Amino acid sequence: MPANKKLLILPGDGIGPEVMAETRRVIDWMDRRRLVRFDIAEALVGGAAIDAEGTPITEATMQAARDADAILFGSVGGPKWDKLGFDLRPELAILRLRKELDLFANLRPAVVLDPLVDASTLKPEVVRGLDIMIVRESTGGVYFGTPRGVETLPDGQQRGFDTESYTTGEIERVARVAFELARKRGLRVTSVEKANVMQSGLFWRQTVTALGARDYPDVALSHMYADNCAMQLVRNPRQFDVIVTSNIFGDLLSDLASMLTGSLGMLPSATLGAVQPSGKRHALYEPIHGSAPDIAGKGIANPLAQILSFAMLLRYSFDMEEDARLIEGAATAVLAAGLRTADLAGPGGTAAVGTRAVGDALLAELERRAA
Repeated sequence: MPANKKLLILPGDGIGPEVMAETRRVIDWMDRRRLVRFDIAEALVGGAAIDAEGTPITEATMQAARDADAILFGSVGGPKWDKLGFDLRPELAILRLRKELDLFANLRPAVVLDPLVDASTLKPEVVRGLDIMIVRESTGGVYFGTPRGVETLPDGQQRGFDTESYTTGEIERVARVAFELARKRGLRVTSVEKANVMQSGLFWRQTVTALGARDYPDVALSHMYADNCAMQLVRNPRQFDVIVTSNIFGDLLSDLASMLTGSLGMLPSATLGAVQPSGKRHALYEPIHGSAPDIAGKGIANPLAQILSFAMLLRYSFDMEEDARLIEGAATAVLAAGLRTADLAGPGGTAAVGTRAVGDALLAELERRAA
C-alpha cells in the first residue's frame, strides 16, 4: 500500500464547505477502494477564519500548508466581509498561500465535455472538442509588484498606482511549465502579453522566445497580444493548445475561457510551486467558481469543479493518472446521464438536481467502474 499522503483541506466560505463535503466523499471512497491512504487535516480560511480567529489565515494553518503534500482549497469571500478593509479581506488567505509557498504556476484547463457541448453560449461547432490549458503566472506582476499604493499629489488630487514587474527567472520558470505541458499535449505554446505598449510585455516576449529556442525547439511557439487573444478565444478557441501569460492577463483570459465550457461550476485549477531538492512540490488545487454566496446553504451548488480539482491533485501531486482519469470519466458519465445542477440544466439535460444528488451519482459511477 502506498505511503500516506498528507492532504490539507481548506473549505472556506459560501458554497466551499458544501462542494468540499462531496469531494470528501470521493476521498473516503478512494480510501476504501483504491488502496491509497490520506492523512487529512482541515482548517478555516477566509471569512470563516476571520470570524473565528480574527485573521484570514493563521500561522498554524500556514504551517500545516507547508507540511502538506498538497492543499485542496474551496473558496473564500462574500458580502459579509466586504467592509473590513483592504488589509483584512478573506482573499488574503489565498494570496498569502500563493506567495509564501511560491505557488507560481496556475494551471486552468478549459475543456468542453461531450455532454456539455450545448451548455456553452457559443455554437457547438466552435467549442466541440475544446481542450485548452492556460498557464498563468501567479506570484508576480501587477498584483504583487512594488511600489503600489495611493498618494496625495501637490495639487490635492489623489493617485492610485500599481507596478507590473517581472524578472527573467520569474518568466522562465512559468514558461517552462507551459513548454513541459505542451510536450505532453499538442506541442504548441502561445505566449500572451502586450509587447506593443508595455516594456514588461516586450521583455516577457523576448524572454519566452529565447527560452523556447534554447531548450524547447520541438515545441511550436507563437505570440499574441492579450486583447487579440481574448477575441480569438471567442472566435476560434480550438486554435490554442497551451497558453502562457502573466498574472493579470491570465486572470482575465482564464475566466473568459471558462465560459466557453458552459459553466464556472465545471472548472478546476492547480497552482504549482517549484520542485524542491527533496522532490516535494507545494501545490494547491481549487475550483474557479468562487464562493457564490447567493446560493450558499441551498444545496444546489455544482460540486464537480471541486471534485475535478481533486482529480488534478491526484495527477500533478501524486502521479496517480489512472485514478484521476477514473474520477474524470465518472463525472462525464454523470453529466451524460442528464444529472445536472441548475447551472447546467437546459438543452440535453433533465430538471436540475442538488449538490448531494450529483455526489451520489458520481459515487455510484465510481463503484460501477471499479467493480
